Amino acid sequence: MTTIRRLTDSCVLVKTDDAVSLFDPGFHTFLEGDIDLDTIGDITRVLITHEHLDHVHPGFVAWLLDRGSDVVVHSNQAVADLLAPHDIEVSVEVPSGVSCEDVLHGKIASGAQPPNRSFTIDGVFTHPGDSREPTVSASILALPLLVPWDSVTGAVEFARLLQPTHVLPIHDFYLSESGRARIRGMAGGVLAEDGIEMLDVDWGQELTL
Repeated sequence: MTTIRRLTDSCVLVKTDDAVSLFDPGFHTFLEGDIDLDTIGDITRVLITHEHLDHVHPGFVAWLLDRGSDVVVHSNQAVADLLAPHDIEVSVEVPSGVSCEDVLHGKIASGAQPPNRSFTIDGVFTHPGDSREPTVSASILALPLLVPWDSVTGAVEFARLLQPTHVLPIHDFYLSESGRARIRGMAGGVLAEDGIEMLDVDWGQELTL
């Protein structure tokens, strides 16, 4: 059984029989007040896709580590270098039951494409970070919908390429609650034609599959 809780933006909590994984603890979840942080509960590991602050806020990571001595942070070397001055240890090794693809972030306005690690909890859930380069997905794909480096059309094409059974909307912090619902509906209606179900989950909401 898998339980998925969206926090905000790209921050997602995934509970399986083996572990509780928190993906991309960015500043939106930590600072904006949309989520009661105490409701996150105990976690096993933190998985961080890349170095941008909307995906990794050092204060948030430190807060998570302070709550559980056995929590391990996993990411790439760029994130390890970012968090080292904060005395936060990051393992660049991939944890058991997880696979990854090391790809590049979508090209931003400056032309930069930082390293990005797409994580898959094997057989369950894939979080690609901010990249359309991953080539494989579990049955549930976290799908960045509205990003400065691509479009909703690009999101639909990416999901069609990877062919998950379900997509979980992420990366939509630009939008109001009604705007997020509208974009989910728009993309979901198109993906339904390919047999891919958009999970209608907004910030703070949870579902079990």
